[in-house]
Amino acid sequence: MSERPSYIDLEVDGPIATLVFNRPEKLNAWSWESARQLGARADEIRFRSDVRVVMVRAEGRAFCAGVDLGMPEDRITGRTPAEKVRNYYERFRWVHERFHVFANLPQPVLMAIHGYCLGAGLEIAMMGDIRIAADDARFGIPAARLGLGYHYNGMDKLIKLVGPSYTKEIFFTARTDWTAQDALRMGLINQVVPKADLERFTRDYALTIARNAPLTLLSAKSTVEQLARPEAERDLALLDKLIADCFNSEDYQEGVRAFSEKRRPEFHGR
Repeated sequence: MSERPSYIDLEVDGPIATLVFNRPEKLNAWSWESARQLGARADEIRFRSDVRVVMVRAEGRAFCAGVDLGMPEDRITGRTPAEKVRNYYERFRWVHERFHVFANLPQPVLMAIHGYCLGAGLEIAMMGDIRIAADDARFGIPAARLGLGYHYNGMDKLIKLVGPSYTKEIFFTARTDWTAQDALRMGLINQVVPKADLERFTRDYALTIARNAPLTLLSAKSTVEQLARPEAERDLALLDKLIADCFNSEDYQEGVRAFSEKRRPEFHGR
């Protein structure tokens, strides 16, 4: 059996794990195999206490230009129309199970976006906690040009970030030339930096976060995500436990000592 090519590489340097989209000849176009590898890389990271922050970047001219429409091995077939529909349904359910693993990593996730960030690529970018874009980044969802449906998970994320009106405009126009400044104005991204500075800036940003208390970061990330849910679906008991964990941690004691001694604290996530 031939070895699968690596579309997403994992690099760990100190407290930062970096996922690198590494299919530049295809503008990092997304495939079923990309989704599988994203979930697998997330599984490698999620239990590593040495990894404080996750950074995602891409090689080549684009972050991700959307779904790869030209891969024969990715085509879904069936013996009948009904079976083909069923296979589509199961495959897309499987993909979003992989996305769920990545989107729910306990560590903060930073996206470093350059070039095209379209369709599925934008959905991936929205799974990050913070999005930093180069000034050459271009955003859009061209589904209406292709006759494609766009999964409601991605639509829900977009509505929460930019609101219903911008979401409709993005989908209805199918534009692929929304600039980084457009995205910043809409609330889709957090920062815009010169392209030459993107990787360094994002890594420095990640290091700033990595110096803070891991249990507090986990509590904050979980709280934001829970409060974004309908009130009836919120797990407030989980949030209370995470807050109690912070107050009962060695890191809290270290933070208080460091504050009184006017030095930078050394946190260990325990």
